[in-house]
Amino acid sequence: MEMEFFIDPSRCIGCQACVHACTECDSHRGQSMVHLDFIDRSASPQTAPVVCMHCEDPACARVCPADAIKVTAEGVVQSALTERCIGCSNCVLACPFGVPKYMIAADQMMKCDLCYDRTSVGKKPMCASVCPSEALFYGAREEVLKRRQEKPVSDFVFGRQVVKTKVSLMVSPEARHLELDVASFIRSPQLGLLPSGEKEGMRGLGAQE
Repeated sequence: MEMEFFIDPSRCIGCQACVHACTECDSHRGQSMVHLDFIDRSASPQTAPVVCMHCEDPACARVCPADAIKVTAEGVVQSALTERCIGCSNCVLACPFGVPKYMIAADQMMKCDLCYDRTSVGKKPMCASVCPSEALFYGAREEVLKRRQEKPVSDFVFGRQVVKTKVSLMVSPEARHLELDVASFIRSPQLGLLPSGEKEGMRGLGAQE
């Protein structure tokens, strides 16, 4: 049975268990590769965990001039190789999800690698193993579909670009893919843009079937 990683931001309770657990991964040197984002800090305490989505065609690897970012046979996008990383931060700028971080102390780009030292031998990633609300879930797709009302989506639209990922995001059952063009969230009569998320054929973030 194939195991997959699922993120459900609506279940996040901001406990930071994932953040602290991530520091315990042997390959992270005490650094957490997970961080929590506030959805709307001025209006809500709601948080969302941010981990690498592990793109099928990762932009971070494509823009690396030193060929330092490798992808495993299982599709896991790894941190930059220490001996190759030149600290240019191209990957940081290229990632559509804002995941890679340049660690000054290590002089290296480091990011979530899906706890490859654990998942490659059948164990859960550290973050998913401690998440009390299962906002981060690692398991079989059949189990998720059976237990959740939301459905997993792994296709994301950034302008004209469609990004397919190994990690899935749990969204409304009506959503087909996620429209993440920054212009969708700008209210500007001068630019002739529609109100936030109200593009033609769109409602909120999910494209309707």
